[in-house]
Amino acid sequence: MRHAKAEPGGETDLLRELSQRGYGDALEAGRWLAGSGITPDAALVSSARRTASTWLAVAEGGSFDAEPSYSHGLYNAGPESALDLVRESPDGVRTLVVIGHNPTMAYLAQLLDDGRGDPAASREMATGFPTGALAVFAVDGAWADLELASARLVAFHVGRRAG
Repeated sequence: MRHAKAEPGGETDLLRELSQRGYGDALEAGRWLAGSGITPDAALVSSARRTASTWLAVAEGGSFDAEPSYSHGLYNAGPESALDLVRESPDGVRTLVVIGHNPTMAYLAQLLDDGRGDPAASREMATGFPTGALAVFAVDGAWADLELASARLVAFHVGRRAG
């Protein structure tokens, strides 16, 4: 997931906060996940304030209680480094939410896609990865064994609250 819409500025980039719209969009994304039967066991979240706030709103919207792991490495990561961080997820985690920044999240989603998933989701993801976008993948095997082009895209959603 790419973090929800953030304020344009802040004391530092790391401290930028979500906008009101972003908070509402992240709540909607959490509701969509829960309504889709997706309940995260864990969350890997960039250490930036806007990603942490995105996770808190997603968790509130979906009534999720997974403990987040905040990662400064994810804040600075490129797609392959982000994949390495995902590979470090514990074996007991069945559903992982990763919340980071673009262009890394968009590139990572494209690199993971094995091309055998939902064609409509693939087309939608190919048109862009805006704030609040979620790419949902099915992964067979252990996180440590996750490779490029080894995950099936099952859904793509952009969290946007109504109104």
